[in-house]
Amino acid sequence: MMVKSTSFLPLFFMAICGSVASVSFQNPVIFNDLADIDIFRVKDTFYYSASSMHFSPGAPILESQDLVNWKYLGHSVPSLDFNSPAYDLADGMRAYARGVWASTLRFRQSNKLWYWIGCVDFNATYIYTSSGVTGPWEQKTVLDGTCLYDCGLLIDDDDSMYVTHGSTVLSLTQLTPDGLDMEKTQIVYNSTVGYVEGSRMYKRNGSYYIITVQPVNGQYVLKSDNGPWGPYDFGVILNNTSPPQGLKGGDTPHQGALVDTPNGQWYYMAFVDVNGDSTGRVPVLSSLNWDDNGWPVLTLDEGNTWPQSLPYPVDSGAKTINSDSSLQGKDTFATGKLGSQWEWNHNPDMKRVTITPGEVRLSTATVSKVDDIYQARNTLTHRTLGPASQATILLDYTNMADGDRAGLALFRDSSAWIGIRKDGDTSTLVMRSNMTMNSTDSWSTIAYGTDVASTKLHQTGHTRNIFLRVAGDFSASGTRSAQFSYSTDGKHFTVLGQNFTMANDWQFFQAYRFAVFNYATKALGGSVGLKEFSLYPV
Repeated sequence: MMVKSTSFLPLFFMAICGSVASVSFQNPVIFNDLADIDIFRVKDTFYYSASSMHFSPGAPILESQDLVNWKYLGHSVPSLDFNSPAYDLADGMRAYARGVWASTLRFRQSNKLWYWIGCVDFNATYIYTSSGVTGPWEQKTVLDGTCLYDCGLLIDDDDSMYVTHGSTVLSLTQLTPDGLDMEKTQIVYNSTVGYVEGSRMYKRNGSYYIITVQPVNGQYVLKSDNGPWGPYDFGVILNNTSPPQGLKGGDTPHQGALVDTPNGQWYYMAFVDVNGDSTGRVPVLSSLNWDDNGWPVLTLDEGNTWPQSLPYPVDSGAKTINSDSSLQGKDTFATGKLGSQWEWNHNPDMKRVTITPGEVRLSTATVSKVDDIYQARNTLTHRTLGPASQATILLDYTNMADGDRAGLALFRDSSAWIGIRKDGDTSTLVMRSNMTMNSTDSWSTIAYGTDVASTKLHQTGHTRNIFLRVAGDFSASGTRSAQFSYSTDGKHFTVLGQNFTMANDWQFFQAYRFAVFNYATKALGGSVGLKEFSLYPV
Protein backbone atom coordinates (compact mmCIF):
# COMPACT_ATOMS: atom_id res chain seq x y z
CA MET A 1 0.00 0.00 0.00
CA MET A 2 1.45 3.34 -1.01
CA VAL A 3 1.57 5.92 1.79
CA LYS A 4 0.83 9.48 0.82
CA SER A 5 1.97 12.29 3.09
CA THR A 6 -0.63 15.00 2.69
CA SER A 7 0.22 18.51 3.86
CA PHE A 8 -2.60 20.30 5.64
CA LEU A 9 -1.60 23.92 6.00
CA PRO A 10 -2.79 25.87 9.06
CA LEU A 11 -4.49 28.61 7.10
CA PHE A 12 -7.76 30.36 7.80
CA PHE A 13 -9.81 29.66 4.67
CA MET A 14 -12.60 32.21 4.31
CA ALA A 15 -13.94 31.34 0.86
CA ILE A 16 -17.52 30.79 1.85
CA CYS A 17 -20.01 32.09 -0.66
CA GLY A 18 -21.32 35.58 -0.61
CA SER A 19 -24.59 35.90 1.26
CA VAL A 20 -23.27 34.43 4.53
CA ALA A 21 -19.67 35.69 4.45
CA SER A 22 -20.31 38.49 6.91
CA VAL A 23 -22.16 36.31 9.45
CA SER A 24 -20.06 34.08 11.67
CA PHE A 25 -20.69 31.37 14.24
CA GLN A 26 -18.60 30.47 17.28
CA ASN A 27 -17.34 27.03 18.24
CA PRO A 28 -18.54 24.85 19.82
CA VAL A 29 -21.72 24.79 17.77
CA ILE A 30 -23.58 23.00 20.62
CA PHE A 31 -22.28 22.94 24.18
CA ASN A 32 -23.85 19.54 24.84
CA ASP A 33 -22.22 16.17 25.35
CA LEU A 34 -22.76 14.63 21.89
CA ALA A 35 -19.88 12.29 21.12
CA ASP A 36 -18.99 9.91 18.27
CA ILE A 37 -20.47 12.18 15.66
CA ASP A 38 -22.15 10.99 12.48
CA ILE A 39 -23.52 13.76 10.25
CA PHE A 40 -25.13 13.62 6.83
CA ARG A 41 -27.47 15.62 4.63
CA VAL A 42 -30.81 14.72 3.03
CA LYS A 43 -31.73 17.44 0.52
CA ASP A 44 -31.51 20.72 2.50
CA THR A 45 -31.57 19.20 6.00
CA PHE A 46 -28.63 18.00 8.08
CA TYR A 47 -28.90 15.14 10.57
CA TYR A 48 -26.63 14.38 13.52
CA SER A 49 -26.44 11.04 15.34
CA ALA A 50 -24.49 10.59 18.58
CA SER A 51 -23.66 8.14 21.35
CA SER A 52 -25.82 7.80 24.44
CA MET A 53 -24.35 4.74 26.21
CA HIS A 54 -26.68 3.50 28.99
CA PHE A 55 -29.32 6.22 28.58
CA SER A 56 -32.67 5.32 27.03
CA PRO A 57 -33.98 5.90 24.42
CA GLY A 58 -30.62 5.68 22.66
CA ALA A 59 -28.80 7.20 19.70
CA PRO A 60 -30.21 10.76 19.74
CA ILE A 61 -30.95 12.41 16.41
CA LEU A 62 -30.61 16.16 15.91
CA GLU A 63 -31.67 18.28 12.94
CA SER A 64 -30.31 21.49 11.45
CA GLN A 65 -30.74 23.67 8.39
CA ASP A 66 -27.30 25.28 8.62
CA LEU A 67 -24.95 22.95 10.59
CA VAL A 68 -24.88 25.47 13.45
CA ASN A 69 -28.39 25.74 14.89
CA TRP A 70 -29.57 22.33 16.02
CA LYS A 71 -32.59 20.82 17.73
CA TYR A 72 -33.28 17.39 19.20
CA LEU A 73 -35.52 15.41 16.87
CA GLY A 74 -35.76 11.82 18.09
CA HIS A 75 -33.88 8.59 18.79
CA SER A 76 -32.95 5.67 16.55
CA VAL A 77 -33.08 3.15 19.42
CA PRO A 78 -36.44 3.49 21.21
CA SER A 79 -35.45 1.10 24.00
CA LEU A 80 -32.20 -0.62 24.96
CA ASP A 81 -33.48 -4.08 24.02
CA PHE A 82 -30.06 -5.70 24.07
CA ASN A 83 -30.90 -9.06 25.65
CA SER A 84 -29.60 -8.24 29.13
CA PRO A 85 -31.42 -7.38 32.38
CA ALA A 86 -28.60 -4.93 33.06
CA TYR A 87 -30.24 -2.40 30.73
CA ASP A 88 -33.37 -2.52 32.93
CA LEU A 89 -31.38 -2.15 36.17
CA ALA A 90 -32.82 -5.58 36.99
CA ASP A 91 -31.50 -8.49 39.09
CA GLY A 92 -28.99 -6.15 40.72
CA MET A 93 -27.28 -5.57 37.36
CA ARG A 94 -26.40 -2.30 35.63
CA ALA A 95 -25.09 -1.22 32.23
CA TYR A 96 -23.19 1.98 32.95
CA ALA A 97 -20.70 2.91 30.19
CA ARG A 98 -22.22 0.25 27.94
CA GLY A 99 -24.95 0.47 25.31
CA VAL A 100 -25.00 2.84 22.34
CA TRP A 101 -21.64 4.16 21.15
CA ALA A 102 -19.96 5.04 17.84
CA SER A 103 -22.89 3.98 15.67
CA THR A 104 -24.01 5.14 12.24
CA LEU A 105 -27.20 6.55 10.69
CA ARG A 106 -28.18 7.04 7.05
CA PHE A 107 -31.21 7.50 4.78
CA ARG A 108 -31.59 5.17 1.79
CA GLN A 109 -33.39 6.82 -1.09
CA SER A 110 -34.27 3.64 -2.99
CA ASN A 111 -36.60 2.20 -0.35
CA LYS A 112 -37.17 5.40 1.67
CA LEU A 113 -35.83 3.77 4.85
CA TRP A 114 -33.60 5.15 7.57
CA TYR A 115 -30.94 2.73 8.88
CA TRP A 116 -29.17 2.78 12.23
CA ILE A 117 -26.35 0.29 12.83
CA GLY A 118 -24.37 -0.16 16.04
CA CYS A 119 -22.30 -2.74 17.91
CA VAL A 120 -23.38 -3.34 21.52
CA ASP A 121 -21.24 -4.94 24.23
CA PHE A 122 -18.69 -6.07 21.62
CA ASN A 123 -20.67 -9.23 20.83
CA ALA A 124 -23.57 -8.24 18.59
CA THR A 125 -24.49 -5.65 15.97
CA TYR A 126 -28.03 -4.27 15.92
CA ILE A 127 -29.78 -2.84 12.88
CA TYR A 128 -32.83 -0.61 13.31
CA THR A 129 -34.90 0.89 10.50
CA SER A 130 -37.71 3.41 10.15
CA SER A 131 -39.78 4.89 7.35
CA GLY A 132 -39.46 8.30 9.02
CA VAL A 133 -36.57 9.84 10.89
CA THR A 134 -38.75 10.48 13.94
CA GLY A 135 -39.97 6.90 13.97
CA PRO A 136 -41.38 4.56 14.83
CA TRP A 137 -38.03 2.76 14.78
CA GLU A 138 -37.94 -1.05 14.75
CA GLN A 139 -35.16 -3.48 15.62
CA LYS A 140 -34.95 -5.44 12.35
CA THR A 141 -32.03 -7.79 12.90
CA VAL A 142 -29.25 -8.75 15.31
CA LEU A 143 -25.92 -9.97 13.96
CA ASP A 144 -25.09 -12.22 16.91
CA GLY A 145 -21.41 -12.81 17.55
CA THR A 146 -20.42 -10.04 15.14
CA CYS A 147 -19.24 -6.61 16.24
CA LEU A 148 -19.07 -4.01 13.49
CA TYR A 149 -17.01 -1.89 15.85
CA ASP A 150 -17.14 1.93 15.57
CA CYS A 151 -18.91 1.66 12.25
CA GLY A 152 -19.74 4.02 9.40
CA LEU A 153 -22.30 3.40 6.64
CA LEU A 154 -21.99 4.41 2.99
CA ILE A 155 -24.85 3.94 0.52
CA ASP A 156 -23.16 3.96 -2.87
CA ASP A 157 -24.47 5.43 -6.15
CA ASP A 158 -25.59 1.95 -7.24
CA ASP A 159 -27.47 1.52 -3.91
CA SER A 160 -24.90 -0.94 -2.50
CA MET A 161 -24.45 -0.58 1.27
CA TYR A 162 -20.97 -0.68 2.80
CA VAL A 163 -20.00 -0.56 6.48
CA THR A 164 -16.46 0.36 7.53
CA HIS A 165 -15.51 -0.85 11.01
CA GLY A 166 -12.78 -2.07 13.34
CA SER A 167 -9.89 -0.86 15.46
CA THR A 168 -6.28 -0.79 14.19
CA VAL A 169 -7.27 -3.37 11.57
CA LEU A 170 -10.07 -1.74 9.59
CA SER A 171 -12.47 -3.88 7.56
CA LEU A 172 -15.17 -3.19 5.01
CA THR A 173 -18.42 -5.17 4.98
CA GLN A 174 -20.88 -5.13 2.11
CA LEU A 175 -24.44 -5.68 3.30
CA THR A 176 -27.08 -7.75 1.56
CA PRO A 177 -29.44 -5.83 -0.77
CA ASP A 178 -31.98 -5.33 2.04
CA GLY A 179 -29.26 -3.89 4.29
CA LEU A 180 -29.99 -6.38 7.07
CA ASP A 181 -27.18 -8.95 6.80
CA MET A 182 -23.55 -9.28 5.74
CA GLU A 183 -22.58 -10.36 2.26
CA LYS A 184 -18.81 -9.85 2.11
CA THR A 185 -16.10 -8.65 4.51
CA GLN A 186 -12.51 -7.72 3.69
CA ILE A 187 -9.65 -6.00 5.51
CA VAL A 188 -8.87 -2.67 3.83
CA TYR A 189 -6.28 -1.15 6.18
CA ASN A 190 -3.85 -2.55 8.72
CA SER A 191 -2.71 0.52 10.61
CA THR A 192 0.87 1.68 10.30
CA VAL A 193 0.35 4.55 12.75
CA GLY A 194 -0.81 2.64 15.85
CA TYR A 195 -4.28 2.33 17.28
CA VAL A 196 -7.14 3.80 15.21
CA GLU A 197 -10.95 3.54 15.44
CA GLY A 198 -14.14 5.51 14.73
CA SER A 199 -14.41 5.02 10.96
CA ARG A 200 -16.72 6.84 8.55
CA MET A 201 -16.94 6.23 4.79
CA TYR A 202 -17.64 8.63 1.90
CA LYS A 203 -17.57 8.83 -1.87
CA ARG A 204 -16.63 11.94 -3.85
CA ASN A 205 -15.94 12.31 -7.58
CA GLY A 206 -15.58 8.54 -7.94
CA SER A 207 -13.06 8.16 -5.10
CA TYR A 208 -13.78 6.34 -1.84
CA TYR A 209 -12.69 7.75 1.51
CA ILE A 210 -12.51 6.26 4.99
CA ILE A 211 -11.70 8.61 7.84
CA THR A 212 -10.44 7.15 11.09
CA VAL A 213 -9.24 8.56 14.39
CA GLN A 214 -6.27 8.00 16.67
CA PRO A 215 -7.62 9.13 20.06
CA VAL A 216 -6.99 11.83 20.90
CA ASN A 217 -4.22 13.08 18.65
CA GLY A 218 -5.13 12.69 15.01
CA GLN A 219 -7.78 12.25 12.35
CA TYR A 220 -6.58 10.34 9.29
CA VAL A 221 -8.03 9.66 5.87
CA LEU A 222 -7.74 6.68 3.53
CA LYS A 223 -8.40 7.21 -0.17
CA SER A 224 -9.05 4.71 -2.97
CA ASP A 225 -9.42 5.53 -6.65
CA ASN A 226 -9.98 1.84 -7.42
CA GLY A 227 -13.33 1.10 -5.88
CA PRO A 228 -14.54 0.52 -2.31
CA TRP A 229 -12.23 -2.47 -1.66
CA GLY A 230 -9.08 -0.46 -2.30
CA PRO A 231 -6.16 -0.41 -2.19
CA TYR A 232 -6.24 2.72 -0.04
CA ASP A 233 -3.60 5.42 0.28
CA PHE A 234 -3.02 7.22 3.58
CA GLY A 235 -3.28 10.90 4.49
CA VAL A 236 -3.67 13.16 7.51
CA ILE A 237 -6.59 15.49 8.18
CA LEU A 238 -5.24 16.86 11.46
CA ASN A 239 -2.58 15.94 13.99
CA ASN A 240 -2.09 17.34 17.51
CA THR A 241 -4.28 20.27 16.60
CA SER A 242 -5.15 22.65 19.42
CA PRO A 243 -8.86 23.11 20.22
CA PRO A 244 -10.62 26.43 19.57
CA GLN A 245 -9.41 29.27 21.79
CA GLY A 246 -12.68 29.27 23.71
CA LEU A 247 -12.32 25.63 24.80
CA LYS A 248 -9.41 25.84 27.19
CA GLY A 249 -8.43 22.51 28.64
CA GLY A 250 -9.81 20.57 25.70
CA ASP A 251 -7.91 18.05 23.62
CA THR A 252 -7.40 17.71 19.86
CA PRO A 253 -10.70 17.79 17.95
CA HIS A 254 -11.26 14.27 16.63
CA GLN A 255 -13.64 11.38 15.82
CA GLY A 256 -15.93 13.34 13.60
CA ALA A 257 -17.66 13.22 10.25
CA LEU A 258 -17.60 14.96 6.85
CA VAL A 259 -20.63 16.54 5.24
CA ASP A 260 -21.33 18.68 2.19
CA THR A 261 -23.80 21.54 1.81
CA PRO A 262 -26.28 21.95 -1.07
CA ASN A 263 -23.93 24.49 -2.69
CA GLY A 264 -20.99 22.06 -2.72
CA GLN A 265 -19.01 23.28 0.30
CA TRP A 266 -17.56 20.63 2.65
CA TYR A 267 -17.25 20.63 6.43
CA TYR A 268 -15.78 18.48 9.16
CA MET A 269 -17.52 18.19 12.53
CA ALA A 270 -15.36 16.78 15.34
CA PHE A 271 -15.75 16.64 19.09
CA VAL A 272 -13.51 18.10 21.75
CA ASP A 273 -13.25 16.32 25.07
CA VAL A 274 -13.37 19.29 27.42
CA ASN A 275 -11.82 18.84 30.86
CA GLY A 276 -12.23 15.09 30.88
CA ASP A 277 -15.95 14.41 30.83
CA SER A 278 -17.28 17.06 33.24
CA THR A 279 -18.46 19.08 30.26
CA GLY A 280 -18.36 16.14 27.91
CA ARG A 281 -17.43 15.77 24.28
CA VAL A 282 -18.78 18.80 22.48
CA PRO A 283 -19.00 19.34 18.69
CA VAL A 284 -16.86 21.85 16.81
CA LEU A 285 -17.16 22.65 13.12
CA SER A 286 -14.63 23.65 10.47
CA SER A 287 -14.69 23.90 6.69
CA LEU A 288 -12.41 21.97 4.39
CA ASN A 289 -11.22 22.18 0.80
CA TRP A 290 -10.06 19.50 -1.62
CA ASP A 291 -6.64 19.71 -3.28
CA ASP A 292 -5.96 18.93 -6.95
CA ASN A 293 -5.41 15.25 -6.13
CA GLY A 294 -8.70 14.91 -4.28
CA TRP A 295 -7.39 15.01 -0.70
CA PRO A 296 -9.28 16.96 2.00
CA VAL A 297 -7.56 20.08 3.35
CA LEU A 298 -8.94 21.28 6.68
CA THR A 299 -9.39 24.95 7.58
CA LEU A 300 -7.23 25.81 10.61
CA ASP A 301 -6.04 29.00 12.25
CA GLU A 302 -2.38 29.84 12.66
CA GLY A 303 -0.43 27.60 14.98
CA ASN A 304 -2.32 24.43 14.01
CA THR A 305 -5.35 25.63 15.97
CA TRP A 306 -8.98 24.83 15.27
CA PRO A 307 -10.85 28.02 14.28
CA GLN A 308 -12.88 29.73 16.96
CA SER A 309 -15.09 31.44 14.41
CA LEU A 310 -16.12 30.81 10.80
CA PRO A 311 -18.76 32.12 8.40
CA TYR A 312 -22.07 30.30 8.45
CA PRO A 313 -22.10 27.26 6.11
CA VAL A 314 -25.69 27.98 5.04
CA ASP A 315 -27.81 31.09 5.44
CA SER A 316 -30.83 29.64 7.24
CA GLY A 317 -32.08 33.00 8.47
CA ALA A 318 -31.41 32.00 12.08
CA LYS A 319 -30.53 34.97 14.28
CA THR A 320 -30.02 33.38 17.71
CA ILE A 321 -27.57 30.52 18.08
CA ASN A 322 -29.08 27.29 19.44
CA SER A 323 -32.04 28.89 21.18
CA ASP A 324 -34.35 25.96 20.38
CA SER A 325 -36.40 24.88 23.38
CA SER A 326 -34.93 21.39 23.23
CA LEU A 327 -31.54 22.91 24.12
CA GLN A 328 -32.48 25.59 26.67
CA GLY A 329 -35.43 27.39 28.19
CA LYS A 330 -38.46 26.18 30.15
CA ASP A 331 -40.24 22.88 29.59
CA THR A 332 -43.74 22.70 31.08
CA PHE A 333 -44.58 19.39 29.33
CA ALA A 334 -47.57 21.11 27.73
CA THR A 335 -47.88 18.53 24.94
CA GLY A 336 -48.29 15.65 27.36
CA LYS A 337 -45.16 13.88 26.16
CA LEU A 338 -41.43 14.07 26.71
CA GLY A 339 -39.32 15.95 24.20
CA SER A 340 -36.42 14.22 22.45
CA GLN A 341 -33.90 16.02 24.67
CA TRP A 342 -34.93 13.75 27.56
CA GLU A 343 -33.42 10.33 28.24
CA TRP A 344 -33.86 7.87 31.12
CA ASN A 345 -31.01 6.34 33.07
CA HIS A 346 -31.30 2.78 31.66
CA ASN A 347 -34.67 1.55 30.41
CA PRO A 348 -37.60 2.96 32.40
CA ASP A 349 -40.57 1.08 33.83
CA MET A 350 -43.22 3.06 31.97
CA LYS A 351 -46.03 1.44 33.95
CA ARG A 352 -44.93 3.73 36.77
CA VAL A 353 -44.75 6.91 34.69
CA THR A 354 -47.74 9.05 33.77
CA ILE A 355 -47.29 12.00 31.42
CA THR A 356 -50.17 14.42 31.05
CA PRO A 357 -50.22 18.02 29.83
CA GLY A 358 -48.37 19.97 32.52
CA GLU A 359 -46.87 17.09 34.50
CA VAL A 360 -44.58 14.06 34.46
CA ARG A 361 -45.77 11.87 37.34
CA LEU A 362 -43.02 9.56 38.64
CA SER A 363 -44.25 6.76 40.89
CA THR A 364 -41.54 4.90 42.76
CA ALA A 365 -40.26 2.00 40.67
CA THR A 366 -37.40 0.77 42.86
CA VAL A 367 -37.01 -0.11 46.53
CA SER A 368 -33.40 0.59 47.48
CA LYS A 369 -32.93 -0.28 51.14
CA VAL A 370 -29.30 0.89 50.94
CA ASP A 371 -30.39 4.26 49.48
CA ASP A 372 -28.62 3.74 46.13
CA ILE A 373 -29.57 6.26 43.43
CA TYR A 374 -27.50 4.30 40.87
CA GLN A 375 -29.82 1.30 41.10
CA ALA A 376 -33.01 3.40 41.01
CA ARG A 377 -35.17 3.04 37.92
CA ASN A 378 -37.03 5.88 36.20
CA THR A 379 -34.39 8.55 36.76
CA LEU A 380 -35.08 11.14 34.06
CA THR A 381 -32.02 12.94 32.67
CA HIS A 382 -31.22 16.05 30.63
CA ARG A 383 -27.81 17.05 29.25
CA THR A 384 -26.11 19.98 30.92
CA LEU A 385 -25.38 23.11 28.91
CA GLY A 386 -21.76 24.24 28.93
CA PRO A 387 -19.69 25.98 29.91
CA ALA A 388 -21.91 26.91 32.88
CA SER A 389 -25.64 26.50 33.37
CA GLN A 390 -28.36 26.03 35.94
CA ALA A 391 -31.37 23.75 35.98
CA THR A 392 -34.48 24.41 38.06
CA ILE A 393 -37.41 22.07 38.60
CA LEU A 394 -40.81 22.54 40.18
CA LEU A 395 -41.62 19.37 42.10
CA ASP A 396 -44.94 18.37 43.63
CA TYR A 397 -44.02 16.13 46.56
CA THR A 398 -47.49 15.87 48.10
CA ASN A 399 -47.82 12.13 47.51
CA MET A 400 -44.41 10.95 48.65
CA ALA A 401 -44.53 7.91 50.95
CA ASP A 402 -42.56 7.01 54.05
CA GLY A 403 -38.98 6.20 53.05
CA ASP A 404 -39.10 7.90 49.64
CA ARG A 405 -36.29 10.04 48.20
CA ALA A 406 -36.96 12.49 45.36
CA GLY A 407 -35.28 15.52 43.85
CA LEU A 408 -32.79 16.95 41.37
CA ALA A 409 -29.33 15.40 40.99
CA LEU A 410 -26.11 16.23 39.25
CA PHE A 411 -25.64 12.72 37.95
CA ARG A 412 -22.53 10.79 36.98
CA ASP A 413 -20.22 8.21 38.58
CA SER A 414 -19.72 10.77 41.37
CA SER A 415 -23.02 12.49 42.15
CA ALA A 416 -24.86 14.87 44.46
CA TRP A 417 -28.50 15.92 44.82
CA ILE A 418 -30.94 18.24 46.49
CA GLY A 419 -34.36 16.89 47.31
CA ILE A 420 -36.93 15.56 49.73
CA ARG A 421 -36.36 12.82 52.27
CA LYS A 422 -39.70 11.54 53.54
CA ASP A 423 -39.57 9.74 56.90
CA GLY A 424 -42.92 8.97 58.46
CA ASP A 425 -44.95 12.18 58.26
CA THR A 426 -41.84 14.38 58.15
CA SER A 427 -40.53 15.91 54.95
CA THR A 428 -36.91 17.05 55.13
CA LEU A 429 -35.11 19.01 52.45
CA VAL A 430 -31.65 17.51 52.02
CA MET A 431 -28.46 18.21 50.09
CA ARG A 432 -26.76 14.82 49.70
CA SER A 433 -23.26 14.43 48.29
CA ASN A 434 -20.57 11.94 47.27
CA MET A 435 -22.52 9.04 45.82
CA THR A 436 -19.80 7.16 43.95
CA MET A 437 -19.34 4.17 41.65
CA ASN A 438 -16.27 2.03 41.01
CA SER A 439 -15.17 2.04 37.36
CA THR A 440 -12.97 -1.06 37.79
CA ASP A 441 -15.69 -3.22 39.35
CA SER A 442 -18.63 -3.13 36.90
CA TRP A 443 -19.66 0.26 38.21
CA SER A 444 -20.63 -1.05 41.64
CA THR A 445 -21.67 1.59 44.18
CA ILE A 446 -18.87 2.14 46.67
CA ALA A 447 -20.37 5.16 48.47
CA TYR A 448 -24.08 5.86 48.97
CA GLY A 449 -23.49 9.48 49.97
CA THR A 450 -24.00 11.54 53.08
CA ASP A 451 -26.43 14.31 53.97
CA VAL A 452 -24.32 17.45 53.94
CA ALA A 453 -27.15 19.76 55.04
CA SER A 454 -30.87 19.56 55.76
CA THR A 455 -33.84 21.63 56.81
CA LYS A 456 -37.37 20.65 57.79
CA LEU A 457 -40.20 21.56 55.44
CA HIS A 458 -43.39 22.90 57.01
CA GLN A 459 -45.60 23.36 53.99
CA THR A 460 -49.26 22.57 54.54
CA GLY A 461 -52.28 22.20 52.30
CA HIS A 462 -53.49 19.75 49.72
CA THR A 463 -50.55 20.36 47.37
CA ARG A 464 -46.93 20.81 48.36
CA ASN A 465 -44.50 22.18 45.78
CA ILE A 466 -40.82 23.03 45.94
CA PHE A 467 -38.40 24.60 43.47
CA LEU A 468 -35.02 22.84 43.36
CA ARG A 469 -31.99 24.24 41.55
CA VAL A 470 -28.52 23.04 40.58
CA ALA A 471 -26.03 25.52 39.08
CA GLY A 472 -22.77 24.16 37.70
CA ASP A 473 -19.55 25.54 36.25
CA PHE A 474 -18.41 22.77 33.92
CA SER A 475 -15.60 24.56 32.11
CA ALA A 476 -11.97 23.50 32.22
CA SER A 477 -10.95 27.06 33.11
CA GLY A 478 -13.64 27.28 35.80
CA THR A 479 -14.22 25.65 39.14
CA ARG A 480 -15.87 22.37 38.10
CA SER A 481 -18.18 22.90 41.03
CA ALA A 482 -21.93 22.99 41.52
CA GLN A 483 -24.21 24.79 43.97
CA PHE A 484 -27.57 23.50 45.21
CA SER A 485 -30.49 25.70 46.28
CA TYR A 486 -34.24 25.71 46.81
CA SER A 487 -37.23 28.06 46.86
CA THR A 488 -40.88 27.92 47.86
CA ASP A 489 -41.94 30.73 45.52
CA GLY A 490 -39.61 30.32 42.52
CA LYS A 491 -38.12 33.77 43.05
CA HIS A 492 -36.01 33.72 46.20
CA PHE A 493 -33.57 30.82 46.38
CA THR A 494 -31.63 29.65 49.44
CA VAL A 495 -28.36 27.74 49.09
CA LEU A 496 -28.30 24.41 50.88
CA GLY A 497 -25.09 22.57 51.76
CA GLN A 498 -21.65 23.01 50.30
CA ASN A 499 -20.46 23.19 46.72
CA PHE A 500 -19.91 19.86 45.01
CA THR A 501 -16.73 19.27 42.98
CA MET A 502 -17.39 17.29 39.83
CA ALA A 503 -15.34 14.35 38.61
CA ASN A 504 -13.55 14.53 35.27
CA ASP A 505 -12.15 11.05 34.67
CA TRP A 506 -12.81 9.58 31.22
CA GLN A 507 -13.89 6.01 32.02
CA PHE A 508 -17.59 6.84 32.45
CA PHE A 509 -17.55 8.41 28.96
CA GLN A 510 -20.73 10.42 29.45
CA ALA A 511 -20.69 13.92 30.97
CA TYR A 512 -22.70 15.09 33.95
CA ARG A 513 -26.44 15.31 33.52
CA PHE A 514 -29.25 16.93 35.44
CA ALA A 515 -31.44 14.11 36.72
CA VAL A 516 -34.91 14.03 38.29
CA PHE A 517 -35.40 10.96 40.50
CA ASN A 518 -37.87 9.32 42.86
CA TYR A 519 -37.14 6.02 44.58
CA ALA A 520 -38.26 4.18 47.71
CA THR A 521 -36.22 2.79 50.57
CA LYS A 522 -39.13 0.96 52.25
CA ALA A 523 -42.01 0.17 49.87
CA LEU A 524 -43.47 1.22 46.53
CA GLY A 525 -46.53 3.42 46.35
CA GLY A 526 -45.40 7.04 46.55
CA SER A 527 -45.13 9.49 43.66
CA VAL A 528 -43.97 12.98 42.73
CA GLY A 529 -44.99 15.32 39.93
CA LEU A 530 -42.44 17.12 37.78
CA LYS A 531 -44.30 20.30 36.81
CA GLU A 532 -41.58 22.17 34.96
CA PHE A 533 -37.90 22.08 34.10
CA SER A 534 -35.86 25.09 33.04
CA LEU A 535 -32.27 25.23 31.82
CA TYR A 536 -30.32 28.42 31.14
CA PRO A 537 -26.67 29.38 30.73
CA VAL A 538 -25.14 31.32 33.62
